[in-house]
Amino acid sequence: MKILTAYFSLKGQTIAPGMKIVNLKKGHTATAAEFIQQAVGGDLFEIQTVKAYVEDHMKMIYEAKEELEQGIRPELKGFPENFTDYDTVFLGYPNWWNTLPMPVVTFLEGLNWTGKRIIPFNTSEGSGLGKSVDKIREICKEAVIENGYALKGSQVDGQREKIAAWALEQIGRVRE
Repeated sequence: MKILTAYFSLKGQTIAPGMKIVNLKKGHTATAAEFIQQAVGGDLFEIQTVKAYVEDHMKMIYEAKEELEQGIRPELKGFPENFTDYDTVFLGYPNWWNTLPMPVVTFLEGLNWTGKRIIPFNTSEGSGLGKSVDKIREICKEAVIENGYALKGSQVDGQREKIAAWALEQIGRVRE
């Protein structure tokens, strides 16, 4: 089995519990992705946009909403090499406006998912998966899409063992 953990995550300003704005050196989704990759092995790939989002979190969320409403597909810096070699992809992203961030849509639409298994995971402060898994299923019709795992972003740092156990359980299910 060849595993890829692909993720989209922003560092910098984000909303923390109590509606406080905090600055992150590493995004919550990036941290979760690293925990998963360390547990299951395989490769790690960061989905990155060519154009950076504005640093002010409150402005960024409206920039993201505009992308969603207008169907804008942000240009990505690249895609994983030898993507055809992977059969299982852990896909991580934050919940933006109750669905996938548009850079993740660009990523999904830019690859052939035939015969792949996608295991989604996301971070939010309480919105869960929203409609994101439905959107993945809509885009990646030829893939097997698992139900996904929602993580509370501000708690990710202290959840290494729980996240690793979940990821290993997913791999065990794939092998059955």
